[in-house]
Amino acid sequence: MTKANAIVFDAPQQLSVQMLDLKPFEAADIEVEVSFSGISTGTERLLWDGTMPPFPGLAYPLVPGYETVGTVVKVGDSDSVKVGDQVFIPGSYSFQGVRNIFGGAGSRLIVSHDRVVRVAPDLGPRAVLLALAATCYHTVSIGGAREPMVAPDLIVGHGVMGRLLARITLALGMPAPTVWETQPVRREGGDAYTVIHPDEDSRKNYAAIYDVSGDGSILNGLISRLSPGGEVVLAGFYKQDLSFAFAPAFMREAQIRVAAQWKKHDLLAVTALVESGALSLDGLITHTCELSRARQAYEVAFGDPQCLKMMVDWRA
Repeated sequence: MTKANAIVFDAPQQLSVQMLDLKPFEAADIEVEVSFSGISTGTERLLWDGTMPPFPGLAYPLVPGYETVGTVVKVGDSDSVKVGDQVFIPGSYSFQGVRNIFGGAGSRLIVSHDRVVRVAPDLGPRAVLLALAATCYHTVSIGGAREPMVAPDLIVGHGVMGRLLARITLALGMPAPTVWETQPVRREGGDAYTVIHPDEDSRKNYAAIYDVSGDGSILNGLISRLSPGGEVVLAGFYKQDLSFAFAPAFMREAQIRVAAQWKKHDLLAVTALVESGALSLDGLITHTCELSRARQAYEVAFGDPQCLKMMVDWRA
């Protein structure tokens, strides 16, 4: 049976690197040698600190990760990919004896061929950002089901997801949004849009506010900034129950929408935007660690405000 190294959360805030058995290779599968994987500061943070709300299948030990890029080294019956292709893998169920939530943080993965997306080799490690980009695209387009798209005119949070959402808004030809950010170190990098502290903004007629901060305590404040009939889109991931004052929402006839997980067509759409040059992924990966420093990588990713995106380098 084939084995591979994987990052394992043995319990909240307990991490190890283990050699695990991979699932048996089946006819529809491909095998990928991983080059890079990203660390999510949303759902993966909640798995790390043990605050992820309960959902079916959640248990430890688990292999995290859903932002992986690597090289195809074996192909079954598929003719959609070939050996040598660079592919993005949004997680896997590769590893035996552990939970795969989301199963992408390993040195080698066995996945169904229709799960991956081919990417240009020159995209390199930036391909790990495609899952977040697809999430942002989904929030705006609702998976392509919404016409016309309702662009965010205010984005709350200027981490990697806020930056991608602003860039996708511009790539789709929509007006530049305003972005709120409370941490001074994160207010840089908004070359084509304005990034300000919320206290500097007195506007109260936003039509669409997209929150990517994950801070459920600010919902009432966001509703108070809406125009009549305006919408708050909850595009982060929230570990606490959310509530809001009814009267202010009633007076504005406010809409509150939850943006769910991206779908395959969202991933294909943002990949096309990147390949066309309309969407840049430059300048978003700020930190890289080798596998031998995996614990430090997670601590920096979750604790350092200067870290937009941490990447694990598996090539060693």
